Amino acid sequence: MTAVLSIADVRRRVAARVVGRDRELDLLLAAVAAGRDLLIEGPPGTSKSTLLGAITAEWGIPMLFVEGNADLTPARIVGHHNPSRVLREDYSEDNFVPGPLVEAMRSGGFLYVEEFNRAPEDTLNTLLTAMAERRIAIPRVGTVTAAPTFRVIASMNPYDNVGTSRLSTSVHDRLCRLAVGYQDAEAERGIVALRTESDSARVIADAVTITRATREHEDITQGSSVRGAIDLTLVAARLAELREVTIPVVADIDPPRDLPEDYQRVMLDAVLVALSGRIHVDETSDATPERILHEIWEDHFVLRPAAAAPG
Repeated sequence: MTAVLSIADVRRRVAARVVGRDRELDLLLAAVAAGRDLLIEGPPGTSKSTLLGAITAEWGIPMLFVEGNADLTPARIVGHHNPSRVLREDYSEDNFVPGPLVEAMRSGGFLYVEEFNRAPEDTLNTLLTAMAERRIAIPRVGTVTAAPTFRVIASMNPYDNVGTSRLSTSVHDRLCRLAVGYQDAEAERGIVALRTESDSARVIADAVTITRATREHEDITQGSSVRGAIDLTLVAARLAELREVTIPVVADIDPPRDLPEDYQRVMLDAVLVALSGRIHVDETSDATPERILHEIWEDHFVLRPAAAAPG
């Protein structure tokens, strides 16, 4: 796809910027380098856009982002004629304002459609034409032919069915598919350390463990991504500074024991701020996000340490 960098060069350079996504990076690179369009399925915060942004940056091509929703009409994704110029000049190619699909096709960039299964059917059909033919015909403009590096990369969250539609077999037939899940705890600690530049292994370890626990709680239909752990680490550090609380140096103890109560209280308040808006409580549960998070905090700081104590 480029005369400057080989796939192996791109892979090495992207891997240096992304924590722990070796297999997914290999598969994603192989698919797009083979000229394929791709559907990435996975929950939010699993490095989908990070991987794509790193790849397009290394290749020197743009990534155009659009969010799939009911407002993403064919006119919005393809483009439209400037109304004021049409009144003065009539329709012409010069007064056509290209949408993200046309921009991506002309520039040879990646069109990244997030929440793909929320887009209207006629918009998906427009994308299918671009993927299948590598060109589209626009009235009063002409035919737009895609540059060789043009790709459509779609993503969707398999755990969210509200407001979504089932993709047709024709859509699936045009796309390779890559399933992406949450990374392991070690990788997520690495991501949090990288994004926050925090030197507190204790806060990072606690933030990641608590965030990961939201994905397993019986009353939560979808827990927080690693973004919650990032915010939790940042908020806890500032809250500790504000309250003049010393963050323990002790790290890598699971479950943590003998941690100061003022530090535990800082973590509780930071948890409520950073995670309460990120978890989705089961509609059949009468528990509030705050109550559930308090239970998770208590399990991490109080119950498990007590169970692990000698005697």
